[in-house]
Amino acid sequence: MILYKLICKDCEISFDSWFSSSREYEKLKKNKFLNCHTCGSLNVQKTLMSPSVLRSKNNTKIDNQNSKDKEIKKITLEYQNFIKKNFDYVGQNFSYEVRSRHYNNNNVSKGVCGTASKEELKELNEEGIKVEMMPWIKNIIN
Repeated sequence: MILYKLICKDCEISFDSWFSSSREYEKLKKNKFLNCHTCGSLNVQKTLMSPSVLRSKNNTKIDNQNSKDKEIKKITLEYQNFIKKNFDYVGQNFSYEVRSRHYNNNNVSKGVCGTASKEELKELNEEGIKVEMMPWIKNIIN
């Protein structure tokens, strides 16, 4: 696994992302599967970053990283639980439902969540319909 610091050249936000290898990063970039999680732009590039070196078992750097990972998983699961309780799951019909609610001005109190391709999300954003992508993880905290 390799961690890259990425930057969106359109909205200037930087973020980290894990890849199985540098070749995997290049493959995803070539096939236009890398996009900015904020604006949806495909204009994402690697930036310079310092390597993270794991030290001996007696060093706390490893423990600190595990603690950070657990905290990130915990927060992500809290978001997921909020979404499950407060949004209607529409599965693969996500794009259709979002457009329907947007253009028909339905006064629906709940938002929707579901599955959409990156291309569909890009199209929705281009139409002025604000949508966000959320990573979904299993409820596993060690």
